[in-house]
Amino acid sequence: MDKTKKDEFKLIGLKLNNKTSNEGGQSSIDCGNLWQKFETENFAERIPDKLSDEIYAVYFDYEGDYTKPFSYFIGCKVKIDTETPQAMNSLVIPAGNYSKVIAKGKMPDCVANTWKEIWTSNIPRTYQIDFEVYDERSKDWNDAEVDVYLSIEQ
Repeated sequence: MDKTKKDEFKLIGLKLNNKTSNEGGQSSIDCGNLWQKFETENFAERIPDKLSDEIYAVYFDYEGDYTKPFSYFIGCKVKIDTETPQAMNSLVIPAGNYSKVIAKGKMPDCVANTWKEIWTSNIPRTYQIDFEVYDERSKDWNDAEVDVYLSIEQ
């Protein structure tokens, strides 16, 4: 687990219409459906002024800890002044302190298992904004690496 400071950045992509929760596996269904839409409708290719090919999955607007409802967003990093196209959403990730955990293994299980470990860890989470970064290391679903950033206390 590494502690790191991140500057503010903007994402454009898709936001889940309603909040979801981890209760009864609902977030797996809702977030999975949003990924399906993001992938099948080629949103990554349609986002203007992308700064990289990394895809961010963001958990935010928590109503408490990981057992409570939260919002979910998938998108790519863009210039801060990029206009958001119709039928897409934008999200600004504020500057802050984060703890980085790396999920390794077979997708998507490695990410799900890493979250289960995070939930039972003693990381001093603030439940502000958490995000996963999917890059070249996550392309091989049999041997993937995904960086997971957790907002933590200053």
